[in-house]
Amino acid sequence: MSQKFLLFFITASVVLAGKTSAQVIISPSDKYVDYSGRVLKTQDSTVLFWPGSFASIKYYGSAVKVKMKSVRETAFFYAIIDNNVAGAVKFGSDSLTQTFTFGSDIGTGEHTLQLYKLTNNTSANIIYSYDLGSNGKLLKPAKLPNRKIEFYGNSITAGHGVDVEEVGKDSGAPDLFNNYYTYAAITARHFNARQSIIARSGIGIMLSWFPEIMPEIYDRVDPMDGNSHWDFSSYEPNVVVVNLFQNDSWLVERPEHPQFKARFGDKKPTEEFIVKSYLNFIESIRRAHPQSAIICALGNMDATKAGSKWPGYIQQAVAMTKDPKIYSLVFPYKNTGGHPKKVEQQLMADQLIDFIEKNIHW
Repeated sequence: MSQKFLLFFITASVVLAGKTSAQVIISPSDKYVDYSGRVLKTQDSTVLFWPGSFASIKYYGSAVKVKMKSVRETAFFYAIIDNNVAGAVKFGSDSLTQTFTFGSDIGTGEHTLQLYKLTNNTSANIIYSYDLGSNGKLLKPAKLPNRKIEFYGNSITAGHGVDVEEVGKDSGAPDLFNNYYTYAAITARHFNARQSIIARSGIGIMLSWFPEIMPEIYDRVDPMDGNSHWDFSSYEPNVVVVNLFQNDSWLVERPEHPQFKARFGDKKPTEEFIVKSYLNFIESIRRAHPQSAIICALGNMDATKAGSKWPGYIQQAVAMTKDPKIYSLVFPYKNTGGHPKKVEQQLMADQLIDFIEKNIHW
């Protein structure tokens, strides 16, 4: 190869490399990337943990490539472009780092992309970058809503089984979670409120189907890391909704369960202990959010069926707070098998929306 040709080859390679490097790569920690929910930002990535958490960008361009992976468990997301929920793409992310492309069929212009976590808090979801292409540009996002709402809940709030077919068997498989259509997310969208959803399928206040209980993890960014503390002052909700005790109502009747034995030995908790446990948790929420309206809800599974004492336990605890901004709300027993699906979640949302409109001025 002649020296002249070699020089040309090297020069051409540099030009081609320059074109490749012209791709507009956005760090997930960029100030123009919006997040909803508790996320962990590092220098080279951002991690989402809780159901209903999402990342949003506004940009000029067309297709967006998102580099990400999920650890601990496969997770599922909606990719929503230009708020077109009907055209949302549901995709799964696992432990293999992948690049997902969204918006290949849209024209060049101003667009938005939202990545919405549908699944449980049992996965950690790591976003590494957004690639806007060679001519893309990240734009300043729209102003965030003033209203803010936070939820603490179990499988009902997380979205367990929402995507199970009407005649299908109830399942907690990750691909059948859908937090987007839970009463919590529907309520937040109705009020155009920012949302934070702290929920896990199977969790309770006194005991869960696994070792962790809500009073032990409610103040974490990473639910699986006891040293991952959330700064409550960074998100001051106008309204807090607590929907817990469904799992407690089951497990206190199962002395053979390992978590019953771990928490209580061989003696069932008294009614006084149950009420005090709930009261202690609500007082923790009040200390974290001294100005918020707090709605202590229950339902819509069998903890609220006829004859259940569990709504009364919550109402006793609320009365004991003597706090005029703490309310109780019971979602009627749905009287169907499995976890609530979309229609049943919508009914809960309708009831919660009506309650907020009548009782809370925000």
